[in-house]
Amino acid sequence: MSGTVESEREWGARDEGGKDWRFDGVGRGIIAFAMSDVAPQVLFVCTGNTCRSPMAEGLFRGAAAGRNGPGVGSAGIAAHGGGPASPETIEILRQRGLDLDGFRSRMVDEAIVLEATHVFCMTRSQLKALETLYPEAREKLYLVCDFAQIDGEVGRDVPDPIGGGRGAYEGVATCLEKAMAGIMGFLQAEQKQEAE
Repeated sequence: MSGTVESEREWGARDEGGKDWRFDGVGRGIIAFAMSDVAPQVLFVCTGNTCRSPMAEGLFRGAAAGRNGPGVGSAGIAAHGGGPASPETIEILRQRGLDLDGFRSRMVDEAIVLEATHVFCMTRSQLKALETLYPEAREKLYLVCDFAQIDGEVGRDVPDPIGGGRGAYEGVATCLEKAMAGIMGFLQAEQKQEAE
């Protein structure tokens, strides 16, 4: 990654050079990097970008830690930009030694989707919405659970935990942890295949 720490930059803001400003995920603040500087770029998408997709982003960062892993971000198809992750999401990630301090929600848009090399949606309806909005990106759109069997099903939707209490968020975290193992395996196999 390139760039310097710039704590005054807002999450998701782009500078005149097109750099996307993101929290680095390890407690050092906000850093700038050009999406093309890190490949592949993984994007997680949910509805509001406050629960499931930031949780997936944090879990993915944890799964990729110590590996020259891909860059990762998240967005929502109906997000109110600039909001924090839900307190439950933050707490669940902290219990796993992961941090989202500095995170701010953002709305998915064409630039974000086109810059990503892999886009993982939480539900079939979100996947269909992105396929409709960005047909040129179809080959990189997936369900987050496409690469893991969870409760006997591959490609299941990750339920929205809002209103379901702490247990619902824990259930989402368990589902996403299983999905991360499959996604990491898929990305590694894809990179190995491309290298051959």
